[in-house]
Amino acid sequence: MKLSHLAETLIGSEIVKLGNQIKERMRQGEHIYNFTIGDFDSSVFPIPQELEDEIIEAYKHHFTTYPAAEGILELRQSVSQFLKDREGLDYGVNEIQIAAGGRPLIYAIFRAIVDKGDKVIYAAPSWNNNHYAHFTEAEHVLIEATVENNFMPTANDIKPHIKGATLLCLCTPQNPTGTMFPKEELEKICDMILEENRSRAEGEKKLFLMFDQMYWTLTFGGNEHYNPVTLRPEMKEITVFVDGISKVFAATGVRVGWSVGPELIISKIKAILSHVGAWAPMAEQKATAKYLLQKENIDRYLVNFKEEIRYRLVEISKGLLQLKTEGFLVDVVAPQGAIYLTIKVDLVGKKKADGTVLQTQADVTQYLLDEAKLAIVPFTAFGASKTSPWYRLSVGTCRKEEIPEFLGKLKEAMQKLS
Repeated sequence: MKLSHLAETLIGSEIVKLGNQIKERMRQGEHIYNFTIGDFDSSVFPIPQELEDEIIEAYKHHFTTYPAAEGILELRQSVSQFLKDREGLDYGVNEIQIAAGGRPLIYAIFRAIVDKGDKVIYAAPSWNNNHYAHFTEAEHVLIEATVENNFMPTANDIKPHIKGATLLCLCTPQNPTGTMFPKEELEKICDMILEENRSRAEGEKKLFLMFDQMYWTLTFGGNEHYNPVTLRPEMKEITVFVDGISKVFAATGVRVGWSVGPELIISKIKAILSHVGAWAPMAEQKATAKYLLQKENIDRYLVNFKEEIRYRLVEISKGLLQLKTEGFLVDVVAPQGAIYLTIKVDLVGKKKADGTVLQTQADVTQYLLDEAKLAIVPFTAFGASKTSPWYRLSVGTCRKEEIPEFLGKLKEAMQKLS
């Protein structure tokens, strides 16, 4: 049966597909160390108690009607204050759009800015930019980021493609890598964008920046998050942020996200989403509006939450580095932020006990699942080359006692290879 060109050519989320397969095996009783999904086990990482209380209270007061298309005023005011207090960003309520998490916002940003055939620049690995570019029939300009730069695109990587481009997509701390832009590199990228826009003719479409900072509060060690508007105030008129409570408060299912940016763009995003109906629920908006102003409660929550995430990232990193020193073909990139670890498992060409050879990275992924019961997402699911031996490991569902267990099983599985 013939459907639309989009429907015929669109590929579903590879990460969701893999996650569903793992969940089905677990449902059937198989014990799997499931580090695939960028989510949290709410029994390990519950949302803040005060936020939960506010949500329940909002439902008790029957806040169950349609919210305003742009988000309720109280929440936009709270987001404005939250960003001003914690990041020094100054945005008014008409420059803020609320939605049901980051996905509808990213979709609407693409729809508001990108026309068919426009150049969209994004790096691989990165989360779903390839699919949103496909939605808008954009010209994909994919930059293969490298481990030498912590899988973050550099200004030099971007520069050859910037002429005539419409949208540059950046994320920091990045999904899937858990790595971040250094201040100097982000400054170079901003300066390059500003220079490019100054060269464009009157009436010519500008180069816009979509800046996904959904994980910006989750940084570790001496790593510091920087944003383009604070570094270069002139970037404000062409930068659109994606942010929300999903990751900072382990509240992925609460579905409250926001985009901030120039009022003209935000108004168009509002118009697009008003037809899609992708608003966050009224009660959750009311609750989030109150919680974002509870500075002491938020600070207290983040101290514990960040330490629990950091512990898992560091301990798994140590374990993998130990395996590397023992001669196993694994590696890891030092964690900087988010809930992800970039790990390398390079087993293509190795022979299994039954004599068959792991011929592709897909074979390696399957072997890790079958033999080590380890489920991780290959960078190929984030647009990287099919031969990339790198993976995303997400710790949002990781229990501390599982760390030595799965590292031991991984070692045993690799010892079976020749």
